[in-house]
Amino acid sequence: MADHTPPALDFDGLRPPSPFLTPEHDAWRAKLRGFIDGYVAPHLDDWDAASDFPDSLYKDAAREGISGMGFREDLGGTGENIDLWHRILFAEEFFRMGSGVVFADLATPWIALPPIINGGTPEMLESVAKPVLAGDKKIAFAVTEPGGGSDVSGFTTTAERKGDVFVVNGGKTLISGAMKADYLLTAVRTGGPGMGGLSMLLIETDRPGVTRGPLPGLQWYNKNNGWLKFENVEVPVTNLVGTENRGFAGLASQFNIERFSGIAATLAMTRTCVAEAIAFARERQTFGKRLIDHQVMRHKIVDMVQKLKVAYAMLDILVWRFSRGELPVADLALLKVQATTTLEHCARESLQVLGGRAYTGGNRVERIYREARIFVIGGGSEEILRDLAAKQMGF
Repeated sequence: MADHTPPALDFDGLRPPSPFLTPEHDAWRAKLRGFIDGYVAPHLDDWDAASDFPDSLYKDAAREGISGMGFREDLGGTGENIDLWHRILFAEEFFRMGSGVVFADLATPWIALPPIINGGTPEMLESVAKPVLAGDKKIAFAVTEPGGGSDVSGFTTTAERKGDVFVVNGGKTLISGAMKADYLLTAVRTGGPGMGGLSMLLIETDRPGVTRGPLPGLQWYNKNNGWLKFENVEVPVTNLVGTENRGFAGLASQFNIERFSGIAATLAMTRTCVAEAIAFARERQTFGKRLIDHQVMRHKIVDMVQKLKVAYAMLDILVWRFSRGELPVADLALLKVQATTTLEHCARESLQVLGGRAYTGGNRVERIYREARIFVIGGGSEEILRDLAAKQMGF
């Protein structure tokens, strides 16, 4: 007979079973959880308070095969036999704790290194890829601009070719890991307006004319997020990554990975919120009975679980479609909107269930509630993604 025992309504139990997850994926999740429980969880409150974490964690992640997952072994990685689920599980497990203080910086190489490995020079593999994968150097993905936001076609940071160098002028903002980065994989305009004039350029942060600073009002990840300014920065032409004026193709593929990671992160935080709310509602006594025994509270929690299950069903199918070589960009954009609005709703409702308890410590719902809105903006705002979906569908 089939087992009809309902799953535990904790973080793990709130993730619906997926037919696409294999024992190999389960082993990767267990490895990630062991790393986070051993190296991150004991220090997370202190790191949250400091909005920072020690550089030694980069080397710990490299040594334990966490940050090198999916990269070539000759570059210091663990091998390329991975799929999109490995990246999704990475995001889920890091956001299980309800804080992104560590995730953004450790995950950045997955976005910034592939274009260098696939389109850079052999020298870049030695001087950039290997030390980054070893945890000795750090890289940031410098794309977003103060006046551009999600409008990549409107980027104004220029790289004018003069002999054997590009002269770079402009600025970037909201760049994860900007304050510690040794290298910047930077979107620059080398050609005319629009998508067709963009290129990817590797810029070392110690070059004259590169300045940077923190964004103290946005420590939703950590204080290493920052702005960048380029003033007549001379960069060798050999630092061009890929083909000149064809950088958008590389950006688009990396944006898809970033969106999947963002979706996974938001749904993991949603599970954390809902699990906290359920646990509290089962313990809290009000008017002579448990909070969860009040029908209005049960319905509130069921509504959150329903929205969570819908988003995961869509995620499963989209990962499967991408794994088959499809590029359902419209559906990915819609899922990102679905996931982030689900997070906002569930963070608000979970905070309502916890009431004053949310502000007295011992849970992560209040922190997630504060962080939720940035996920609606980052990685493509809600309005931009809805419009992108409309265009992809031929409206």
